[in-house]
Amino acid sequence: MKKKILIVEDDIHISKIIKMNLNLVNYDTAEVYDGLAALELLQREKVDLILLDVMIPHLDGFALMERIKPYQIPVIFLTAKNSVYDKVNGLKLGADDYMVKPFEAIELLARIETVLRRYGKEESVLQFQSITVNMDKREVTSQGEVVELTPKEYELLVVLLKNKNIALSREQFISKVWGGDYYGETRTVDMHIKSLRKKLELQDYIKTIYKLGYRLED
Repeated sequence: MKKKILIVEDDIHISKIIKMNLNLVNYDTAEVYDGLAALELLQREKVDLILLDVMIPHLDGFALMERIKPYQIPVIFLTAKNSVYDKVNGLKLGADDYMVKPFEAIELLARIETVLRRYGKEESVLQFQSITVNMDKREVTSQGEVVELTPKEYELLVVLLKNKNIALSREQFISKVWGGDYYGETRTVDMHIKSLRKKLELQDYIKTIYKLGYRLED
């Protein structure tokens, strides 16, 4: 079942960009542009996480945060404010994270994933075409048959699935799969991608992005 994320952002352009990026990686979304509208939506709909701008009309993000505490929904503040006071105030009110605009889509997705995991709301099963990844078992099947992957191939596949339709550089793959202390060549990413394409018949779906890296497309 898709996780639903409420975007509370009064800049419609920014809201649409966030929505587009979330939809690309299979999140369900709802958009409102002021605090009162957010409060009304939460009274009638269930959401799994809120992306909340601070400077919104009618009821600002801090005031809204106070009102929605009983719902126990994880919140990530999104704001142009970057003072220490605003960050501390947001976190004291119970926000789970705080991001200062502008930010990269991939960073936002990583923060969302971390918060959902903390609340036990992260998807434990990922699917793509005939491929199923059971993250609890660390098991990968294709057309119902178990496919043996190395630990790094498995982690690379998970990164691709969680960032479907988003181009990632080789350096980003290295950071996410091999870690920041890896000092080998980025060519290792190419070798593992080649292996994944072959083992899971993903030649037509893992696209090479010239001079950058790769993107999984559905």
